[in-house]
Amino acid sequence: MNAADPKIGGPQAETRPVIRQLDEAAANRIAAGEVVERPASAVKELVENALDAGAGRIDIAFADGGKTLIRITDDGCGMTAADLPLALARHATSKIDGSDLLNIHTFGFRGEALPSLGAVGRLTITSRAQGHDAAQISVSGGREAPVRPAALNRGTVVELGDLFFATPARLKFLRSDRAETQAISDAVKRLAMAEPYVSFTLRDLSGGGDGREIFRADAEQGELFGALAGRLAKVIGRAFIDNALPIDADREGLRLTGYAALPTYSRGAAVEQFLFVNGRPVRDKLLTGALRAAYMDFLSRDRHPAAVLFLTCDPERVDVNVHPAKAEVRFREAGLARGLIVTALRHALAAAGHRASSTVADATLGAMRPGFAGAPGDAPRIYQMDRLSYGASFGPSSDALRNAYAAQAPMFAEGPQAFASPFASPTARAETVTDTSDIDHPLGAARAQVHENYIIAQTTRGIVIVDQHAAHERLVYERLKRQMAENGIAAQSLLIPEIVELSASDAARLLDLAPDLARLGLTLEPFGGSAIAVRETPAILGEINAAALLRDILDELSDQGDSLRLQARIEAVLSRMACHGSIRSGRQMRAEEMNALLREMEATPHSGQCNHGRPTYVELKLADIERLFGRT
Repeated sequence: MNAADPKIGGPQAETRPVIRQLDEAAANRIAAGEVVERPASAVKELVENALDAGAGRIDIAFADGGKTLIRITDDGCGMTAADLPLALARHATSKIDGSDLLNIHTFGFRGEALPSLGAVGRLTITSRAQGHDAAQISVSGGREAPVRPAALNRGTVVELGDLFFATPARLKFLRSDRAETQAISDAVKRLAMAEPYVSFTLRDLSGGGDGREIFRADAEQGELFGALAGRLAKVIGRAFIDNALPIDADREGLRLTGYAALPTYSRGAAVEQFLFVNGRPVRDKLLTGALRAAYMDFLSRDRHPAAVLFLTCDPERVDVNVHPAKAEVRFREAGLARGLIVTALRHALAAAGHRASSTVADATLGAMRPGFAGAPGDAPRIYQMDRLSYGASFGPSSDALRNAYAAQAPMFAEGPQAFASPFASPTARAETVTDTSDIDHPLGAARAQVHENYIIAQTTRGIVIVDQHAAHERLVYERLKRQMAENGIAAQSLLIPEIVELSASDAARLLDLAPDLARLGLTLEPFGGSAIAVRETPAILGEINAAALLRDILDELSDQGDSLRLQARIEAVLSRMACHGSIRSGRQMRAEEMNALLREMEATPHSGQCNHGRPTYVELKLADIERLFGRT
């Protein structure tokens, strides 16, 4: 190396990078990339500003997926002529004074949205505050025009044209007009859910003229849950509300409200999961993980619950200043927030008892209508994958399970067993109804067994069709879970402890979780350095690969912040035991057996669906049946 080397100085030293101060326009365009990713981001920021201004009505219009025009009109408090230049200055805001960045009660607070939009598009703001004249200011690609008088009755109109014209490279990354329109619609609907007492309209002006209205939600009236139900029916659909449970729970200053759908109303993707923190729409792994954990016992990994949940707490207990887009949050007491969601949802689902989704009956009636035929190649609806595949390689054989658990599950039986029964026929047999005492029960009185698997029951309002195997499978499973909760999970000591080598950080995370794992029968101890000794494993799982199990738990900890993998595997084994121990299809049942099954279903939480997510019964109203036959 010589003195001419540019790394140490010399004749070529002038080629080294030079630190420069970027001009304000360049800095604004760079910052805009964080705040405004696409037209939907601009709509979100502008609508949030309108909500912070106290608007009771917000009209959103756009053209060409928001690429050429976005216009937000509100009836909020407005701004004066003196306010407008400040509104376009970076980090200028009326929402905080800068003394406390945790005590935030508004959607916006960073003072970045308007200057960012003005840096990458053509922005015009027209506003009028009460007692002042209307005024207008424009900025195009960061070049600001002077304030001038304008005509406006009240509130504010923000018009953004030619988004990203100042940064044409960004335009190449935008999707089709249709995709951007859908993203705008989704952003507006999320904010409409958060503010049921505010009116929203969304109009597409593409092609000129008045355009077309693609979403409208007038302000709701009445108490919170009624208003929220009305708004959600307009945003998501009436089917969600008809099959959702109201949630209202609190713990140590955190409150959870909203609606969570029944498990039989599950979706194939997480498209109906909407989470809000202090009214702000968020996408947070902690919250989505808690939602999934609450439904863990009812849905497989390929089915997703539907829910709209609002978590409210003191603003100082949650940090919303994690990212400029403010879509992520960080809780001071993450475990408390997660526990509240899991507990509240599980209690609500248990309180729902045997209730199942009404969409099951709707689908049944649709299939029964004359002329109904599925599309060629249509597959039957799949509610959930068989739980046998989940952790099957970690458990013993079914025979071993039945032998080990026979004392706790004496109802296990092999194969169909014949019973003398007036209903024992492959097809339905008529019977004169003389006893009406059971008809008043929710699931009615058993009247027949058809195809040796389906119980037909009469209720005061119609009929119920029960899948005897699916229903009894759920009952046995819930019984086994109660027994496990009462007696604990037996642990089997390993003759030779299994030593698992991990990184120091992974070992520390598992040892922090050791008390919780011990309650599930998995005993861990430090073994010097970063190694962990597995001394006991859950007896119900039989012989397992402890190293693989620990790594699965660590993967879930990294992804969700918590792990329910071990509990899920134990419950999967219980589910298989329940499947083998339940009444089989093909077994003929006596009338008293069928009625006893119906009464136990009514008394058992979650009995509206089997362990695989399928409904255990379908209820058909008499009026619906009569319509099938044209009697109404």
